[in-house]
Amino acid sequence: MSTPVAQTQPAHERPRSLWRTRDYMLLWSGQTISSVGTQVSGIAFPLLILLITRSPAQAGIAGALRSVPYLVFSLPVGALIDRWNRKRVMIYCDAGRALALASIPLALAFNHLTILQIYLVALIEGTLFVFFNIAEVACLPRVVRKDQLPAATAQNQATEATASLIGPSLSGVLYTIAHSLPFLTDAISYTASVFSLFLIRTPFQGERASTPLRLRHEIAKGLAWLWRQPLIRYIAFLTGGLNFVTAGSPLLIIVIAQSMGASPALIGLIFAIEGAGAILGSVLAVPLQQRIRFGPAIILTVWLWALLWPLYAIAPNPILLGLIGFASATIGPLYNVVQFSYRLSLIPDELQGRVNSVFRLVAFGFQPLGFAITGVLLQTIHPVPTVLLLFGVMLALALLTTLNPHVRTARVQASA
Repeated sequence: MSTPVAQTQPAHERPRSLWRTRDYMLLWSGQTISSVGTQVSGIAFPLLILLITRSPAQAGIAGALRSVPYLVFSLPVGALIDRWNRKRVMIYCDAGRALALASIPLALAFNHLTILQIYLVALIEGTLFVFFNIAEVACLPRVVRKDQLPAATAQNQATEATASLIGPSLSGVLYTIAHSLPFLTDAISYTASVFSLFLIRTPFQGERASTPLRLRHEIAKGLAWLWRQPLIRYIAFLTGGLNFVTAGSPLLIIVIAQSMGASPALIGLIFAIEGAGAILGSVLAVPLQQRIRFGPAIILTVWLWALLWPLYAIAPNPILLGLIGFASATIGPLYNVVQFSYRLSLIPDELQGRVNSVFRLVAFGFQPLGFAITGVLLQTIHPVPTVLLLFGVMLALALLTTLNPHVRTARVQASA
């Protein structure tokens, strides 16, 4: 039997500030640095591939390779994460990602970088991300109390948003100085994350029964739990659909901006403007969750996302392109905080890895396809028709969500 979570809150106690929760702050600070690094290399990857190949389709393949491991590994990884030492897994993964990213500057220094190596680095990074991400999600209810989950989720979203603000601008500057610098920066950021993880004292899982691991049986438990939750099941597919549309948006924005004559530094500024929108969304997320029921909050955010999307097709200059991204990026944290904290508070600790792996298989499984299709569409029918085709998918998702009875009648937050 698993032990109770250490952060269970007495009924009379006021919620404790996250800033006074030592181990969460260590986890958060390490991931803040790592997130900035990821944003720095994330912009540099398509820029470097477009420089080498002049092919949006090949840039789309690299983006797909960073996402496709979720399709292959997420279900077994979820079961293993519920058995393995989650902290140790996270340390190994970030150490591996640091080495993979560092190989690109090394190859550039010797003038031996190939598109195959870039693809391999993308695949390795994506594979290790599966292990790290599922372990990180599963450990969060151990590091904070349930009453802190919405605030912790919002703060994590703010971290991603801040990284989206700082990282792209920094990437543009570093890439202009030397093509290798964004990748070296990301490798260093993963090293910083490893150091912060070593300092955390809280166990990332409760005690587990020492029964033999039956992988298929363990995976089936996670699938069964999610299948019995019709709202969470629908949200998984909705998130997958939204990720299908938006996965290739960075490549879409880069291609549109380059057609306007934008430099790498200006492209970085476009993404920095978008990052500022994500920060605003993170600030608004918890008040939205507290004031609007779950169903209306989800329906509102999906419709806003859908209606903003076609504006990419008519943006007349790079700055307005960034402002459209600002508005769209504001929506992401609002949606994520509401759905993420809801499901995390429902899932038992001993099933966190498995259930979240199933959820994220569906949610992230459409990303490789979306990224690859966006790249192919950009190369064959060009940006404006690509935007309009993807808008049709987004509009269908908004209509389905509005009509779904489980979404309309759901509570704003699951009970503890």
